[in-house]
Amino acid sequence: MTSMNPNLVKVPRHGDSGSLATLQVDMIADLACPWCYLGKRRLDDALLAVHGPTAVSWFPFRVNPQVPAEGMSFHEYLASRFGTSDRPARALDDLAAAGKAEGIEFRFEAIRRIPNTVDAHRVVKLAEVEGVAVTAVAESLFKGFFEEGRDLSQRDALVELGERVGLTSRGINRTLDDPASRQEVLSQEAQIRKSGVTGVPDFLINRRLLVMGAQDTDALVNVFDRAMFGEESDRPVSPVVH
Repeated sequence: MTSMNPNLVKVPRHGDSGSLATLQVDMIADLACPWCYLGKRRLDDALLAVHGPTAVSWFPFRVNPQVPAEGMSFHEYLASRFGTSDRPARALDDLAAAGKAEGIEFRFEAIRRIPNTVDAHRVVKLAEVEGVAVTAVAESLFKGFFEEGRDLSQRDALVELGERVGLTSRGINRTLDDPASRQEVLSQEAQIRKSGVTGVPDFLINRRLLVMGAQDTDALVNVFDRAMFGEESDRPVSPVVH
């Protein structure tokens, strides 16, 4: 795992009640994006450095919204993105090495199809409604796709992966049968794109600092410090952090 910054983030107290301020992280991600899986694991590590309450919210962004509802062949997807050169193999090898450093066993050879992840994002939204840990649901979906080769465009896969972390098959099926839940995800994604987001993962810290990309753990901890104690802590909006 990435080494931990020794300077732990002590979340400041506020108000007369002595209650601790909450560090809020809004993660914008796609559930079939390997860099988002890496970013999620690094975020998990960074949050361990916070002495105080934290809250993580997830927002949908499909890297490949053009993929049909039934998904597409992984090999066809790689060819359309990289051509017929050896670039795909090199890129996957680099990702596999980065994953091992975060405890992720990327098994790209097990992936047969690239999904359209709108339904997977609907399952994450269901977790918010049901009070199930959203990060646990996201982790299950990431692990199912990248380490087990499960097809996130298939309902049975979504049901099984959701049930592993506390969702029910009844709740998942009800959600996936509800057109309103699909529209909610698509509308939220459209708003995110309209705001200027063009790639993921992104992390919005305390609604003030936007961190772009799968930054390492130490970088995230430093941004937490800036958001809670730096000049940006009193601003409604601050610059993007690269």
